[in-house]
Amino acid sequence: MRSEASDEELMLRYGKGDAGAFEALYRRHRLPLYRFLLRQVGNAESAEELFQDLWMRVVNSRGRYEVRAKFTSWVYAIAHNRLMDFYRANGRASFVSHEESESVLEDLPAGEIAADLRLDRKRAVERLLAALGELPDAQREAFLLQQESELSIEEIAAATEVSPETAKSRLRYAVAKLRASLGKKS
Repeated sequence: MRSEASDEELMLRYGKGDAGAFEALYRRHRLPLYRFLLRQVGNAESAEELFQDLWMRVVNSRGRYEVRAKFTSWVYAIAHNRLMDFYRANGRASFVSHEESESVLEDLPAGEIAADLRLDRKRAVERLLAALGELPDAQREAFLLQQESELSIEEIAAATEVSPETAKSRLRYAVAKLRASLGKKS
């Protein structure tokens, strides 16, 4: 029984013309990448534009791709670079609005959660999004890369082009600020 192909294997196969390999990569990474971009830029239109551009860069790189790091480090480095371009062109992110945060709740099956639990969850999401919006961009990015995309400290460092110590420090400060903001002890 063969285990599932790694991201790196899929990207190499895609580079050799296997369109199914790209589809598998896209399915694996589309939601975490989109959520990451959305929470960074603050609106669906900009996130969608960055998302499409990111995947076009992946497509255009297929013949040149070499395994030098994990695929996730490589693709999030592309996302990070696109975000830096976006910030330079448009200023700091406005962050996700309350209306857009409600779509997170709409993804849950209607009958699965009682109305009072849904309300509590909605309030918790609002508090978390507000707290995330208060973080400096670099700290928010490190936190979202770890939480949304499940990247390790080393992968965050590679994606954001900083040292592992800097990535770890940004993440530590982000968590401390979020805990303080949400009323928990550090």
